[in-house]
This record gives sequence, C-alpha cells and structure tokens, in this order.
Amino acid sequence: MVFPKRRLGNSEIFITPLGLGCWQFSNGVGIAGKFWPSLAEVPSDDIIRTAWEGGLNWFDTAEMYGWGISERCVSQGLSKCGASPNEVVIATKWHPVARVAKKMFRSIEEQIRRLEPYKIALYQIHSPTSISSIKEEMRVMAELIKAGLIKCAGVSNYSANQMKKAYVYLEKFGYPLVSNQVHYSLLNRRIEKNGILNTAKELGVTIIAYSPLEQGLLTGKFHDNPELIKTKVGWRKYFPLYRPSGLAKSKPVIDTLKKISKRYDVSPGEVALNWLINFHGDTVVAIPGATKVEQIKNNLRSLNFRLSEEEMAEIDKVSRDFI
Repeated sequence: MVFPKRRLGNSEIFITPLGLGCWQFSNGVGIAGKFWPSLAEVPSDDIIRTAWEGGLNWFDTAEMYGWGISERCVSQGLSKCGASPNEVVIATKWHPVARVAKKMFRSIEEQIRRLEPYKIALYQIHSPTSISSIKEEMRVMAELIKAGLIKCAGVSNYSANQMKKAYVYLEKFGYPLVSNQVHYSLLNRRIEKNGILNTAKELGVTIIAYSPLEQGLLTGKFHDNPELIKTKVGWRKYFPLYRPSGLAKSKPVIDTLKKISKRYDVSPGEVALNWLINFHGDTVVAIPGATKVEQIKNNLRSLNFRLSEEEMAEIDKVSRDFI
C-alpha cells in the first residue's frame, strides 16, 4: 500500500508517518541488546519484508544496537525483499558516550559497509553525551553531509535547549537540523511540557517518537492479563508503569483507546499510534518496533484510518496526567 509521506524536517527527504524501529534486531548483544530476545526468536527478515511490502519506506537503526548487528539485519532484510536503494530511507545513529566527535569519521565508514547497498539518509547523534561540544558535533555532521556520506543530520534525546544549539550551529555550517528522536507516547507526554515539542515546531524539526506504544502497554494486553508482565517483558517489569499502581493509573487511557478502537475495528495500540502521528499535524512521526510479524501488521493498520478531531481531543484529555 502507498501511504502519504511527510517531509523530514527541512530536508528533501519524504517519509511515511511510521517507520520501523530496529533496536530489537540487536541479537542480545551489548547493553542495549540485552533488552530484547535473540534473533532466533525475532524473525528480522520477515518483519522487514512485511514493513517494506506493507508500505513503510524508512528504517531506524543505530551503531549501538548490537554493535552493528541491527544495521546488518536491516541491509540483509531489505536486500532479500528486493527493496531498491533509491527508494529506501535509512536512519542510523552514532554512539557518543565517552567519545569525541571526530570518531564519527571512523564509525561512519563501518556503518556504511554494514548497510550496503543502502545509503545513510539520516545520521543522528544518539544522545548529548559526547566529550565534544555540540558545536563540534555539528561541524563533523556538516562535513559528512558535504562529503556525500549522509544526506541530513539529526539528534536524539536532546533537550529543547540542546536541540536549538545544534540547529543554530548546523545552520551556520549551511545545513538544517532535521530531527530529534525522543521518547514520546500517550503515557509519556513530557515533551509537551519541557519545551522540546514547541521548539521543534518553531524550528521545523521533525520529532521522531520512539517507544510510541510504551513498550507494549498501550496495546492493552498487560492490563487484560497482568500475569504476562512476569514472563514477557524482561527488564520492563521493573518500570513504574508496569507495577500495579502504574497499570491502575493508565487504565482510563486504555479503556478510552479500547472504546474508540471498536468503531474502526482496530486494536487499542493502532488508535494510540494514529493519535500520536496526527495530533500535532505533521510534526511527529513514530518508529514502533516489532518482534513478531503480526505486530508490524497491526502497526501498519494504524495508517488506514483517521481519528476525528473529537476523538483526538478525548484521548488528549484522558492522557493529560502523563504530560
């Protein structure tokens, strides 16, 4: 299916409102990878094929997702389903912890090799934790764009002030900052209060929402069967939202999503995604992951309908405790 696309920030790249988040293809390697099962349990090729053939045109991965394993999975999966490099948008990230910005030159060479034949469209600083300054990071990003190694630059987990600094510095080097990838869902709406969302709107920066289903909570399955938390969620079982008090707090949101989902013959999670990518116009896109083919099929269905203004307002009202 062909879905309407949105401009990524002020770039010339157009993406579907949903992409595929690929953290789950880490194969259990590294600190980030320990969050997910092994690839023996996560059919990466089938998930990527389902996403691509279902109409999604972009895939978000990172250097630290299995230290390159996820990037190789993305390239392998897309190649197996015959996706043209000219049609795929690849977003990946540089891991900045305890590193200086010039290390990006070494990282990008390795990432390009892992992702071949697909080019890196969006390169992101994974977090604001580099030893180098934001100005130096943006200088290196500008060099990578100028050299044709990437098409555009973004950041991740940057505060409103950090994002604005990155935007100003990169603009001085002649390029726009196009995105900020942050945690955003109906159960985590803090970016609406801390200035990130408003600053992104002012600058024309796209917000890429990760964990848009709040690690599965917004599907309602853990509210329906809390026993699943003991066996299915790994580290997540220790998060406040997964505790009985957290489930009780979010129950009114889930109940509202369930009620509205029946009108469209979809799931609560699909309603949650539809709200997220439409409530703020074109500013927010999302990258739900999937460890099963059925999950990506569910995510795709969220693009097949449009909530009414009244329904979006109702969901907004019931979830405002999470701002």
